[in-house]
Amino acid sequence: MGALDVARRQARWEAILADPAQIALVAEIGGVLAGFGLAGPPGDPAYGDRGEVKYLYVGRDFARRGLGRRLLAAMAAALVERGYPALGLGVVVGNDPAIAFYEAQGGRRIGAYTDPGPLWRSDNLLYAWDDLKALAARGG
Repeated sequence: MGALDVARRQARWEAILADPAQIALVAEIGGVLAGFGLAGPPGDPAYGDRGEVKYLYVGRDFARRGLGRRLLAAMAAALVERGYPALGLGVVVGNDPAIAFYEAQGGRRIGAYTDPGPLWRSDNLLYAWDDLKALAARGG
């Protein structure tokens, strides 16, 4: 599991955060990291001209407080500002809580693909939002 070591992860995240094309957001509650999101240019042709949400995570202790909705909406707003017409993201097949969340936020399933790794292979569902301004407005 060398690919999971701290030094490699740190170097990877430093490169991501240094890339001006990436949109990185952090949610804090009481000075504690509660969640984060990362969006930017699509990393796979399956997304077409949509911006891609690459990560959206809310800590278990902070779930059901609207943070995921607000992070997703903020990423949508940032993608609108960068000229993206739509948004897409992949969710691992079987991640039912995430699937329910994305569908509740208006995401529609438009396809599926297999992510070959680098750490493990996963079957994923592709979700899309074609009205980013409406999604951004959900952040309220």
